[in-house]
Amino acid sequence: MKIVIFGLTISSSWGNGHATLWRALCRGLHARGHEVVFYERDVPYYARHRDQREPHGCALRLYSEWDEVLAEARRSLREADVGMVTSYCPDARAAAAVVLDSTAATKMFYDLDTPVTLARLRDGQAVDYLPVDGLGAFDLVLSYTGGEALDQLRSALGARDVAPLYGSVDPDVHRPVEPDPRLACDLSYLGTYSADRQDALDRLFIEPASLRPSRRFTLAGSMYPSNFRWTPNMFYLSHLPPGDHPAFYCSSSLTLNITRGPMARMGFCPSGRLFEAAACGAAMLSDWWEGLDAFFTPGEEILIAGDTPDAVAALDLSDAERRAVGRRARERALDCHTAAIRAGELEQLIAQRSSSLSVE
Repeated sequence: MKIVIFGLTISSSWGNGHATLWRALCRGLHARGHEVVFYERDVPYYARHRDQREPHGCALRLYSEWDEVLAEARRSLREADVGMVTSYCPDARAAAAVVLDSTAATKMFYDLDTPVTLARLRDGQAVDYLPVDGLGAFDLVLSYTGGEALDQLRSALGARDVAPLYGSVDPDVHRPVEPDPRLACDLSYLGTYSADRQDALDRLFIEPASLRPSRRFTLAGSMYPSNFRWTPNMFYLSHLPPGDHPAFYCSSSLTLNITRGPMARMGFCPSGRLFEAAACGAAMLSDWWEGLDAFFTPGEEILIAGDTPDAVAALDLSDAERRAVGRRARERALDCHTAAIRAGELEQLIAQRSSSLSVE
């Protein structure tokens, strides 16, 4: 198949979770013989932090203004089996109009931020990446979030055919590596600053750092405010390139996952970093949300913390106990959550949609 995607970014991992997901999925699709074209607006903040100019598995089309790429996009879609628009695409409405007017056999919208989308709708906020008349014109709407989110995409936005397509990991990129002494720590956290994660970060990272002053804590991520609460035993990296993620995970005795508030409330919302850390064999500590146990088994493949004592108890486990958790997490990730598996799931969803159309 030829798949044409209009998305946020695949070229820069700075300040967003889309890029690493697309890199893995495009590699998985390419390995299965598919052609992927990815259209990305060349915005300054991603250009300054571009860490993959030629992503493997797709042809990247960078453009400055929509009008300059419109004719090319139409030509690409004339030859396409699938046309797809994603959440947070800067030109989503214009791209959706072109996709829906095209001859692509399957026209899709992929919401990688469904709980945020739905929360903004409920609050009466504008959602610029959604078509004005909702999602009912698309053949298939994919959601990074499962469970209740799928029903709400139907009821709130008119989506006719909805399915989850969760995150994944490329095990050739995220795998066990030698620890880096510069990154060595007892607890690490990798994530862009978000106000709706701050309460959990206080409970599960900052307070444990205060209670265990002899331990080392490492936080990596952009956009943290100047008044952020730091402790003397915390080490900060403002940006960690994807190529350094395996060393980051493998240098941590324990790594923390915190889910954004709207996503945690919705459930069935696994961060791509869960799969990446697991594939590296890292012992993971996470907040709880409904459906987490569909991806990793609590207490065996992942540790769960609801409050500061839970996090401190996980820190106080023996090295052997943490290594066993990490080993089981890696086995689960390779069995169930690779990009090759997700590429196959996407193939199947498209095939099912094509079959239903032929029957109709």
